[in-house]
Amino acid sequence: MSADTQGCGYRPDSSFVELAVEVFGMLADATRVRIILALQEASELSVNSLADAVGKSPAAVSQHLAKLRLARIVSTRQDGQRVFYRLDNEHASRLVADAIFQAEHSLGGTPRHHHADRASE
Repeated sequence: MSADTQGCGYRPDSSFVELAVEVFGMLADATRVRIILALQEASELSVNSLADAVGKSPAAVSQHLAKLRLARIVSTRQDGQRVFYRLDNEHASRLVADAIFQAEHSLGGTPRHHHADRASE
């Protein structure tokens, strides 16, 4: 096993396992997954834009964003009175993508992400 693998806590006895479970718990909500997907597409959005993108009220989206911000999944930038949200790093986005790919596998057949033309989606 490489030193890099050991250093990042990629072992069954790692102290990061419990924190990873908390991350999965944070992502175990359809609205939060949709927020992450919207931010992945647009890179930075306001609460109102995110609310439109995920089909929820701005108040509900704001509550989800507060949780995602506490978990350091999203970060903010203020421009006057407006606050813009963006993904803090690529990891949550990759987790969501992999979860969706896994969901596609559960449907049987050849998942869409295995098709050569998926880049046009």
